[in-house]
Amino acid sequence: MKKILILGGGISKEREISLETTKQVNSALKKKYKTLVSEPNESLKKNIKKFKPDVIFNALHGRFGEDGYIQSVLESLKIKYTHSGVISSFLAMDKILSKSIFVKNNILTPNYLKFTFKNKKINKNLVLKIKKKLKFPVVLKPINEGSSVDVYICNEKNFTKYLKKLRKYDEILIEKYIQGREIQVAMLGNKKLGAIELKPKRKFYDYKAKYSTNAKTEHIIPVKLNKKKMSEILNIAQRAHKILGCKGVTRSDFKFYKNKFYLLELNTQPGMTKLSLVPEIASYNGINFLKLLEWILKDASLNR
Repeated sequence: MKKILILGGGISKEREISLETTKQVNSALKKKYKTLVSEPNESLKKNIKKFKPDVIFNALHGRFGEDGYIQSVLESLKIKYTHSGVISSFLAMDKILSKSIFVKNNILTPNYLKFTFKNKKINKNLVLKIKKKLKFPVVLKPINEGSSVDVYICNEKNFTKYLKKLRKYDEILIEKYIQGREIQVAMLGNKKLGAIELKPKRKFYDYKAKYSTNAKTEHIIPVKLNKKKMSEILNIAQRAHKILGCKGVTRSDFKFYKNKFYLLELNTQPGMTKLSLVPEIASYNGINFLKLLEWILKDASLNR
């Protein structure tokens, strides 16, 4: 019987989501495999030595879990692990780096500015620069957080108020807000798994819309796109996956506006909770949750 160590929890702002992913993954895998859940702390090496896993299932989300840090630790421990490797995880997690790569490769993404709190003042000049380069409304977001943590959509009037809320970050992304439909695409390796559309009842697809059943976000599958447009969005997601050098499963987040797809970001550690989108897309395409997890495990390796 294969032994699988599930790495979950962690210290990022997405800890609770990681614990929920870990719970769902463990619940499915323990029926068929010997599993052990471990935090990525000082007990990890001890647990690995004692349990001797065949594979590590990375169920972490957020900083230190999907930014290349834990991947470099796992590479040094020489145990096969799931999802993307060190460099691709780092690139995808850094929104400035990934967006610059998308732009260089002619993948449409919303216009953006990087703002550094240390050297720049929040003043009229910044507002004028935004009006000239981006135009309001804009989206403020940390460069390396996921799950819509600390993301704000703001207009000229409330811009300064929301910007000040993000002072705890050294740098943030100021991005042109794109209206339109919210569509997300899942990749399994080089296989284009499929897409799902989201209709949030909230202002946008934020943390609550993603993880709370009370938010009543509408999930639409199949997505109402003609064959040509569906092929286009799947191909863009595949290109982004390849360009960043991703492995295993990824999810690309798009806005569809005026017949154009804007790639917002690519997620290398998609959630596996009850409300998560990749399992839903997989299920619609005839792959149940256990089969999805087994595909991810089979894909695990070193030197990712």
